[in-house]
Amino acid sequence: MIREKTVCFSGHRPYKLITDGASPEKVLPMIQSMLYFEITEAIKDGFENFISGMAAGVDLWAARYVLSLRNRYPQIKLVCAVPYRGQGSKLRGEELFEYSTIISAASEVITLSESYHRDCFRKRNEFMVDNSARLIAVVSDYRSGTGQTINYARKNKLDLRIIDAKKYCVAQFAAEHDKK
Repeated sequence: MIREKTVCFSGHRPYKLITDGASPEKVLPMIQSMLYFEITEAIKDGFENFISGMAAGVDLWAARYVLSLRNRYPQIKLVCAVPYRGQGSKLRGEELFEYSTIISAASEVITLSESYHRDCFRKRNEFMVDNSARLIAVVSDYRSGTGQTINYARKNKLDLRIIDAKKYCVAQFAAEHDKK
């Protein structure tokens, strides 16, 4: 995996993206569309490798989009950076199906720790940044793992593409209340 041709993702779980009274059914599709757009732009910019940390929400959405784009862009690869063996064991239903499907379709799966430990998610995030030239992040709260990943990427001079979910929540909430 060539760092200069690699993108990684960071972002919150869906319930953490919605703030300020915004309705998820209006905001999440907009955020997902912007994420898809950023991935297609990265491909147009020559990026070929995409690393997902495989957490519910942004990570899984991004992985799914990368896999769906492989038909059109066969040169792209999805790398799953799993923070610890058994990460998906607590998932159920649709999330478990999606996680398992993505893992089995990935070009490569890298498991960073044999078992859970307090720093395993931070280590996974640092691994992704250390092996990438661009970070695509969806954030609503910078006091989070996503915020820490953005700061680490900034220190390492990655090209940052940040989707500010809070901005879209505020705009959607204001638009809803202007109608009333």
